[in-house]
Amino acid sequence: MESTLSICHESIYRYIYEDKRNGGDLYTHLRCQKKRRKRYASGRNRRGTICDQVRIDKRPAVVEKRKRLGDLEGDTMIGKSHKGAIVTMVDRKSRLLYTGLSHTKEAPEVTSKILITLDGKKVKTITYDNGLEFSLHKEIAEKTNSKSYFAYPYHSWERGTNENTNGLLRQFFPKGTDFRSIDPKDLEAATENINNRPRKILGWKSPVEVHYKVKMTYTRMQ
Repeated sequence: MESTLSICHESIYRYIYEDKRNGGDLYTHLRCQKKRRKRYASGRNRRGTICDQVRIDKRPAVVEKRKRLGDLEGDTMIGKSHKGAIVTMVDRKSRLLYTGLSHTKEAPEVTSKILITLDGKKVKTITYDNGLEFSLHKEIAEKTNSKSYFAYPYHSWERGTNENTNGLLRQFFPKGTDFRSIDPKDLEAATENINNRPRKILGWKSPVEVHYKVKMTYTRMQ
């Protein structure tokens, strides 16, 4: 009987960072290159609290199944020196990305950018990160006729679609980019590139293709 060798991703990361400490360059091939590895084990949320949060485990089961459009995952990418932010919203079904530039990461401006970004779009639910920039989630829910849910602190995998899409966007705007100096047209072009890129998880269709196909199916059913 042949035995198989199983290596977890943490072992690979440890090897890569050990190689970096010894002067190697394996880390340069990582999509996300961090100066230090973040510890998630503490389990404590040090960023304050958001009122009236509804946790992800209260979210309707239909959202988990990815059977419909309008169930979004939301986050912000923070720029150099914590100045400026890119608001990102990703549809769980089609993986379509919506983005907006915010000059600050304060809740009022982030809320304004989210509402502008989602204007005219049908939104059913939004699952957020725990950043305080989303503390006005009730206003967003009211104006988009949607419901808000929050992942648990340090459980980034609960919003995996959003996290992975942010990684794609970071290829255009790497860590250390001053988001206040970004031309909105450049962000629009990057977003369009990502939305028109074929994905293995979508059967090599692009998010735009999937979104349009599902939307047309809805239209024919009505």
